[in-house]
Amino acid sequence: MSEYLKYKHWLAQSLEDSDLAEELAAINGDDEAVKDRFYRDLEFGTAGLRGVIGAGTNRMNIYTIRRATQGLAEYLNSAFKDPSVAISYDSRIKSDVFAREAARVLAANDIHVHLYKELHPVPCLSFATRELHCNAGIMVTASHNPAKYNGYKVYGSDGCQMTNEAADAVLERINKLDLFTDPRLVDFDAAVEAGNVEYIPETVLEKYLDCVQAQSIHPELIPDAGLRVVYTPLNGAGNKPVRKILDRIGVKDVHVVKEQEKPDGEFPTCPFPNPEIKEALTLGLRDCAAVKPDLLLATDPDADRMGIAVPDENGEYVLITGNEVGALLLEYICRERQAMGTMPEKPIAVKTIVSTKLADKIAADYGVELINVLTGFKYIGEQIGLLEEKGESSRYLFGFEESYGYLSGTYVRDKDAVVASMLICEAAAFYKSKGISLLDAFRGIYKKYGYYYNCIGNFGFEGAAGMEKMAEIMARTRENAPKEIGGLKVLKFADYKASKETDLVTGEETVLTLPKSDVLVFEMEQGAGVIIRPSGTEPKIKVYYTTTAASEEEAKALQKKLADDFTGLLA
Repeated sequence: MSEYLKYKHWLAQSLEDSDLAEELAAINGDDEAVKDRFYRDLEFGTAGLRGVIGAGTNRMNIYTIRRATQGLAEYLNSAFKDPSVAISYDSRIKSDVFAREAARVLAANDIHVHLYKELHPVPCLSFATRELHCNAGIMVTASHNPAKYNGYKVYGSDGCQMTNEAADAVLERINKLDLFTDPRLVDFDAAVEAGNVEYIPETVLEKYLDCVQAQSIHPELIPDAGLRVVYTPLNGAGNKPVRKILDRIGVKDVHVVKEQEKPDGEFPTCPFPNPEIKEALTLGLRDCAAVKPDLLLATDPDADRMGIAVPDENGEYVLITGNEVGALLLEYICRERQAMGTMPEKPIAVKTIVSTKLADKIAADYGVELINVLTGFKYIGEQIGLLEEKGESSRYLFGFEESYGYLSGTYVRDKDAVVASMLICEAAAFYKSKGISLLDAFRGIYKKYGYYYNCIGNFGFEGAAGMEKMAEIMARTRENAPKEIGGLKVLKFADYKASKETDLVTGEETVLTLPKSDVLVFEMEQGAGVIIRPSGTEPKIKVYYTTTAASEEEAKALQKKLADDFTGLLA
């Protein structure tokens, strides 16, 4: 069916959401607008669905949610006896509506639903899925995307994002469903009254916070440290759990950025509610100038990512990257657990292949096995699951990815900004007791292991034409892989889609054991590297640059040469 016929089909429906009807009427005669909304169905994969909120098959709306949930319900009923599902949602536009619609479909398919009564973060969903012995979990969120986006993430019974096999099985069922006529529905209030939809009790959140608090290494230091914190939940779901855990561990002096405290899916103070981006922290940095805290904490709307800023010797607040926070926490955990005699036998840490190689050096220094996995925290969760299957989950120390995601402990299987907030405050208190700042501590790591500069280039491609352009760029770069970038020879080229790595010096080829993925890796002289991949959650191509040098200036200068050259190759 053509885009126009799909559009006419939607116009003929009695749409329950008046916003959708108004949008369809407004785009009448606009061929590009119609095409963008109907040229494809939102793609369901291991990350579920994610897209712009609105009318059409390529949009997030109650109909695409219902269809996806009906497919999930049919899969669960075929795979499990009397299945159950946990559901949570964040502050985004229509997140609560989409969560209720998913609950209605599941209940209509005789699947018991455990639903949070108010917004809760990703880690709370992962925890509830495990704690309540559910067969799946649903998190309605688009993480750190702009306000116009929403998403629908599906988790397995282990609290980790759905596997490829399960996602394929769900997708097969989704593809057979008519968007409007096939999803089954019950009245939400009637389902609650009948007990088919059950609200998750507060005791589950408290047990989750107990597990977070158990990851503390030096709890005795915090109450007397006099730590002062400015915190912004960026109008998201982190406000209550982050403040509760900080209060529990003894961080009492917490100033919350007023304009970003309450849930608001419009995110009126920042176009991108992403703690990676300085603009999102503008108000937090403003408050730091007045409050003079030891650190600024920020969590994204679904509170799975955490960013920080810390004061330098001049009292100016500087942002610390996800790679740097990951390295800082890894080094703190390893050093202090080793010093206290609580390091497990054969300890393991996990990071993604695009995250800083500084972690490799730190892990080696402390005798920790470091496992590198593909981009996506589900692969870190998968490693925890493999250890659990062998009865060795205590070996897991810490996992992180460069995009501001961290996890200590095995109680959840996704990144957790709540535990990250607790640990970074504890590390700040620890170093404060030694008379140094977090920035001083991190500079000490660079002094010990060498300077590693990691930088990301983002290239955005909106709409149907953008998807085609991204595919063309990846294909061209794969077929015409450069032998030199920025004046440095490429020593190894890895294509994770072809599962092959080629040593360009010896000509030797190696089979890659990680799952197939559209990722290209160039390893170069002087420890430099370039990795390119399409984003799994946004319409953009990401390029990751790594350079090492004796100083920050040298590393940044080399990165600029790499970026200038590689950007030209992509053009």
